[in-house]
Amino acid sequence: MDERLMNAMLELDDRHWWYRGRRKIIRAELDRLPMPAGARVLDAGCGSGRTLEELGRYGQVFGIELDPGAASVARERGCGEVVVGRLEELPWEEEFFDLITCLDVIEHTPDDRATLRELRRVCKPGGFLLVTVPAYQGLWSMHDVANHHYRRYSRGRLRAAAGEAGWRVRRMTSFNGLLLGPAAAVRLAERRRMRAPNGDYKPELALGPEWLNAVLEQPLRLEARWLGRGRSMPAGLSLLAVLENPGVSG
Repeated sequence: MDERLMNAMLELDDRHWWYRGRRKIIRAELDRLPMPAGARVLDAGCGSGRTLEELGRYGQVFGIELDPGAASVARERGCGEVVVGRLEELPWEEEFFDLITCLDVIEHTPDDRATLRELRRVCKPGGFLLVTVPAYQGLWSMHDVANHHYRRYSRGRLRAAAGEAGWRVRRMTSFNGLLLGPAAAVRLAERRRMRAPNGDYKPELALGPEWLNAVLEQPLRLEARWLGRGRSMPAGLSLLAVLENPGVSG
């Protein structure tokens, strides 16, 4: 990831409307899953570790993060064991976790099938992986370049990657739909002047006044309530999938 974007994420993860809203979405989905007592939970690509605080309600938490600086910030939260490493080479034994979250991460990996296979290796049979990814390759923009994305996803593309890695798709939905129109207009305008990010590029993760953060977060709060009832959304800037490990060779 671009260093400025990583620093922005580390600084704003607790307060920015996008991260706050996404955490509401994730919790709404996880609260619907049958989780054993004392579950082992991994946040794969844990960033600043803020999500580890949320995952603690479901069991014993672990995190892995490629960026050493972000991993250090995550450890300082004291929420669980955090290691530095690649998702393609996880340091845990087979069938170790009951639940894995991987939030806006696999688009950063060169081979998403390899990443999903390795995540499945450390997931118990009957365990779950909740994954989120950016949607619509047609919205590719400077934001994706700066973030070192390899791809954006359609439902079919995400379903195919998960299936080839041996996962069973339990649920898939779009989210961040209410802001799709305005964001798409900005991204498409960006594409007309696409270039490599330079010193003039400003990350989208800017923190405005608290009242504006609250306003922008409200659509995601509404979506979390909707998704928490088991409903789905047909379109949005992001995709969410709940995958289940069937416990047989893929």
